[in-house]
Amino acid sequence: MNSPKDKIIWITGGAGYLGTPTTIALDQCCAKVLCIDLPGKAAALIKEANLQRTVPVELDVNDPATLPAAVADLIAEHGAPDGLAHLTVASSVGHTLEDLPAETFQATLDRSLVPTFVLCRELAKSMQASGGGSIVLFSSMYGLVPPDKHAYQEEMKPNPIDYGVSKAGMIQLARYLAMHYGPDGIRFNCIAPGPFPNPTAQAANPDFVKTLNQKTMLRRIGRNEEMLGPVLFLLSEQASYVTGQTLSVDGGWTAW
Repeated sequence: MNSPKDKIIWITGGAGYLGTPTTIALDQCCAKVLCIDLPGKAAALIKEANLQRTVPVELDVNDPATLPAAVADLIAEHGAPDGLAHLTVASSVGHTLEDLPAETFQATLDRSLVPTFVLCRELAKSMQASGGGSIVLFSSMYGLVPPDKHAYQEEMKPNPIDYGVSKAGMIQLARYLAMHYGPDGIRFNCIAPGPFPNPTAQAANPDFVKTLNQKTMLRRIGRNEEMLGPVLFLLSEQASYVTGQTLSVDGGWTAW
């Protein structure tokens, strides 16, 4: 079975659109799941889905200053994790490349790559002591290729450059950490999702969704439950010889 059975797994952004199906599936097979998200979101998911092994955690994982102490407290209370799926996002909104302030570009990196580095290093310390683990980071198709600005409607702005740069950095971060912690039995991999607009975005931009459909080989956007299999596989022992890799889950978007 491609699942981290009987493990302790943390999932950041676990109550979001992409994280929800994975959190529900982890609850069914893991010894304990820590669903880490913004205030109220994890608790609401646990109640709605009647999850039995999932603990809600309210924590801003994009703040590197508070992460070491927060991670230490969570480990002391719940035990060292066997795996992490890190689904959080940081990006500017409403800017074109021409008017994007340099400090806003920097802020995206400061709230994505820097805290991810700190979080991974802190968790790796506990995994070294416990004999290994698996960490799955989230990049994007736009960490591999640029957006096609001609695909965006007149009132829409293309996916911002700071987002793509931060997601490209996630790929290299996973590779470097995989090299560094490989001898300790800790695996680092990346998932690069393709077009997975949430239901609100789909309803607001139906014509744009049609454009996205045509840019994939499968001629459709992704469904959030289609992220489930790749995440569970990389967290599981079925992927015990897989590390330093980026798995594109994009309907063929980046394979053209």
